[in-house]
Amino acid sequence: MKKDDLMGRFILLLVIILLTSCSTSVSNINHDFFIIAHRGASTYAPEHTIPSYELAKEQGADYLEIDLQMTADGELVAMHDEKVDRTTNGKGFVRSYTLHELKQLDAGSWFNQQYPKQAKREYIDLKVPTLEDILKHFGDSVNYYIETKNPIKGEYMEEKLLALLEKYELLQKGNKVIIQSFSENSLRKIHRLNKSIPLIQLMKYNHPATVSEEQISHWKAYARGIGPNYQMIDETYVKKLRDHNLWVHPYTVNHKKHMKRLINWGVTGVFTNYSDRGVEVKQGKVE
Repeated sequence: MKKDDLMGRFILLLVIILLTSCSTSVSNINHDFFIIAHRGASTYAPEHTIPSYELAKEQGADYLEIDLQMTADGELVAMHDEKVDRTTNGKGFVRSYTLHELKQLDAGSWFNQQYPKQAKREYIDLKVPTLEDILKHFGDSVNYYIETKNPIKGEYMEEKLLALLEKYELLQKGNKVIIQSFSENSLRKIHRLNKSIPLIQLMKYNHPATVSEEQISHWKAYARGIGPNYQMIDETYVKKLRDHNLWVHPYTVNHKKHMKRLINWGVTGVFTNYSDRGVEVKQGKVE
């Protein structure tokens, strides 16, 4: 074989290898599967506290989920409920407390009382963390999945959220932050302020979910994906969204068999109170 022919074949082989490599890379990106620690490792530690997030990180969760409420003096804090009653020793709406007042509450003892098998002495008198407390504690060592809660009642919630994310330089690092909400208005506002942040439209279905081309076009104008309650979706629903390159992140999936089924359908992530189980399923350690 002539030297020129040999060189030509070598170049052709190199091109094929490069193309194959690029194709694999793109495929992996499109089919990333995220384990999202729902309120942290909330089965094992008091939800929305630093220990809960620390444990989720140790368990290998891809994202830490943070629900945001706003205090009377405009501070963003990590709490799911509008009221403090369930997860502290206080009573009333979060928005009726100043941050100083909220920091006087015990946000951990309730967990020890409700889940004695998981109780730990260090959970007593845990404090409600601000979003900034969490960002300062973890920095860019974790990924954040943040939900705007009651944004209509939290004036300028979106602006304050983005300002904090900018302060901690988290918006220039790929998908370091994902933001979700049931409020389309909140998501559209964030999209206007910063189009680079992946946004997830949360959906609460009260019946088996269906989706139309019109709905998909509507969502794609501002969102990167959809977050449905997993009990109401099926493979057809997931496939249709994935065919339009939308992420699908169902909530809240705690059993391994359900996680496996959803993965087989093509979902791109799940919220779970058991991030340790989710990591096992993701790594293929579950038969």
